[in-house]
Amino acid sequence: MELQPRSLPVPRLLLSLLLLGLSAGAAISWPTEEGKEEWDYVTVRKDAHMFWWLYYATNPCKNFSELPLVMWLQGGPGGSSTGFGNFEEIGPLDSELKPRRTTWLQSASLLFVDNPVGTGFSYVNKSDAYAKDLARVAADMMVLLKTFFDGHKEFQTIPFYIFSESYGGKMAAGISLELYKAVQQGSVKCSFAGVALGDSWISPIDSVLSWGPYLYSMSLLDDQGLAEVSQVAEQVLDALNKELYKEATQLWGKAEMVIEQNTDGVNFYNILTKSTPMSAMKSSLEFTQSHLVHLCQHHLRNLQEDALSQLMNGPIRKKLKIIPEDHSWGGQAVNVFANMAGDFMKPVIGIVDELLEAGVNVTVYNGQLDLIVDTMGQEAWLRKLKWPEMPKFSQLKRKALYSEPKSSETSAFVKSHKNLAFYWILKAGHMVPSDQGDMALKMMRLVTQQE
Repeated sequence: MELQPRSLPVPRLLLSLLLLGLSAGAAISWPTEEGKEEWDYVTVRKDAHMFWWLYYATNPCKNFSELPLVMWLQGGPGGSSTGFGNFEEIGPLDSELKPRRTTWLQSASLLFVDNPVGTGFSYVNKSDAYAKDLARVAADMMVLLKTFFDGHKEFQTIPFYIFSESYGGKMAAGISLELYKAVQQGSVKCSFAGVALGDSWISPIDSVLSWGPYLYSMSLLDDQGLAEVSQVAEQVLDALNKELYKEATQLWGKAEMVIEQNTDGVNFYNILTKSTPMSAMKSSLEFTQSHLVHLCQHHLRNLQEDALSQLMNGPIRKKLKIIPEDHSWGGQAVNVFANMAGDFMKPVIGIVDELLEAGVNVTVYNGQLDLIVDTMGQEAWLRKLKWPEMPKFSQLKRKALYSEPKSSETSAFVKSHKNLAFYWILKAGHMVPSDQGDMALKMMRLVTQQE
């Protein structure tokens, strides 16, 4: 049985009180001009329940109906959009419940979805209900999106974009292709306008093979270190060529260990900041299998930070009121990752080709300081696209972008041809909106044709 959507007007000045579980009092009248929020569960399959959280746009000059709807998908798999994407990157409030100056809400309505099932506040009742591959992830999302748009007809004619990060980019590619087909067939009513793949895990092997050269060029590896990293990267490639996907995932974890040992623990999310040692981390996740500790740490550790976990399992849980008592935010994240381990290293370059061929607008963006999905690796898989327009795209010169009109400091570069665009975001790591909020907001406006 599906729960009815919860909706709530949200004056920004009172939201902090609300999130802290304090009563606003019956005497307070809610201003009607402010935005509102809704959240709910959708049972996408038997024993599989997906949580979504919607914010209506709060632009002072435009009604939400004049602005696009953006769905944000987090990485991992197992990282929570409603937690990390919302409170650490683009939502109206930061993790200290203070207003975010660069929130995307000023230029779009935002839909955060905890996917795959088991991520964030989403949950499964039985262990066999976890998604094991991209096809299942996309099928589950089609159920959620059909339910959402059927229940929110006001969004059916508004341009709908999917923005993503990390493994969320891989999921976004698969979801976008299925959504395109569903819209064509009329089974999902929405105005799908494009997908943005941020620091995305589209071709894992291209990332792994470029780790060594990238770190070497940044003085984080010497000749011996480069040789060691290159050797284990070749092992990952060999496992992939033999279609030993789970083994490739484990070797990927080994490659990260070799890098950590040779770089004094470089931060895979931003090479200019230092990682917190695992021994110092009080993880909110319960690792049940030792080999998963390393595999999950870089992709889930920063997405399930203690402070964020306390916020989500405390004040936010109290505010939402519909989270089952026996389920905690992020409690099933490692199981999500483990169940997807056989799919983790598979590339989806072919899906991006299909999207481009179908005329879907595809944007790729990447942070300059990201290691886990470094820009060299992104450019490598882009060169493998068979899209007929690729030669013309490749020959174009990049255009410089500035986050402030009067600034002389280059914030990014962009190249765009027909329905493909690529953004190089400078001074940003894996979480582009966290590191460069102004530029990320400008990019979103450019992608959604607001600038």
